Amino acid sequence: MIRIELPVSEKDIRKLKVGDEVSLHGTIVTARDAAHKLMVEEWPKFVEPLLKDGAIYHCGPVMKKTGKSWKAVAAGPTTSIREEPYEAAVMDHYKVRLIIGKGGMGPKTLKACKDVGAVYLHAVGGAAPLLADTVVRTKAVHLLDELGVPEAFWEFEVDGFKGIVTMDSHGKSLHSTLLRKSKKKRDAIIGL
Repeated sequence: MIRIELPVSEKDIRKLKVGDEVSLHGTIVTARDAAHKLMVEEWPKFVEPLLKDGAIYHCGPVMKKTGKSWKAVAAGPTTSIREEPYEAAVMDHYKVRLIIGKGGMGPKTLKACKDVGAVYLHAVGGAAPLLADTVVRTKAVHLLDELGVPEAFWEFEVDGFKGIVTMDSHGKSLHSTLLRKSKKKRDAIIGL
C-alpha cells in the first residue's frame, strides 16, 4: 500500500504504475456531471486552489446535516466515463493529479494522465458506507444551492481512502487491456 499525502507532486504521481494500491490522506473534491460541465464552460476561479495537485472524486455523496456540519453517510464512486468529454481539459487547466471513480475512462483522459502527470484510481463500487468512513471531516461545500447535494463540489478530508491505479502517467490502462482481451476471447468463441 502506497501512502499519498494530498496535495501531491507530479514527480510522486509519475512513480505510480497500473496495479499499485494507494491510500489517500488529505483533501479530495467531489465533482460529477454538472460540476465538470461548469468547470469547462466557466473555469471558476474558486476551483483552482481546490484541485491544483489534488484529486477529483467522481461521487454523488449522501450527506447528513447536523447543525452547521455535514457528514458523509455514503460516498461511493460513480461511473467515470460520463466525464470523458470534459476530464482532459479539466486535468490540464487545473493540474489535477488524481481522478477517482469506477469503470475507468477513455483515451483522452489516458493521454491527459500522461501529459499532465496524473493517474486514475479505481475505488470499490458497492462500498459507499465504508468509503464514507474514511471522510474524517467535510471541510466545505461549494454551489450547493445551484447544483444540489449530489452534484455540488464537496471538499472531504480523508484518512485512508483506498484505491487501485488502473490508468497511469506512462500510458498504461488496465481498462483498455481488459477490453482488448475480452474482445479477443469473444471473437474466438464466436469464430471470428
